[in-house]
Amino acid sequence: MGRAVARVLWPRKVRDDVVRGAGGILLREDRPGRYEVALIHRPARDDWSLPKGKLDPGESYEICALREVLEETGYECRLVSFVGFTEYRDRRGRPKVVGYWVMEVIDGEFAVSHEVDELQWLEVHVASRILTYERDRELLAALDMVDLAASG
Repeated sequence: MGRAVARVLWPRKVRDDVVRGAGGILLREDRPGRYEVALIHRPARDDWSLPKGKLDPGESYEICALREVLEETGYECRLVSFVGFTEYRDRRGRPKVVGYWVMEVIDGEFAVSHEVDELQWLEVHVASRILTYERDRELLAALDMVDLAASG
């Protein structure tokens, strides 16, 4: 699978040995035309990333994205628009495909958990510099004004 890539199309049929996941790009309008994105810090990996996780058996990408975002951030969200997929190898060397949606927070509040010890809302251009993984930066770069306007 090589280099991580953001895709805007659904991936071709995914092999059975590929780990599937989904996550969210939580956006909020800080002030007119200025958006912030939620980044999470995972102490076990000491990284800053977008919230995501693995699909449960029989679970859709969309349901997984909403569930994982709730588990990792404490925020109940709604899907706004599909952004794309990343493809990479996980820590165990397995191929992984993760789909991401722009999301709007409906309710909830962040609480520290065993997986996530910090959440920060940062302007998109600042968040891009803080993110640990290039694949996450590529997803933020894939956002366009339509996505941002739809989330505001």
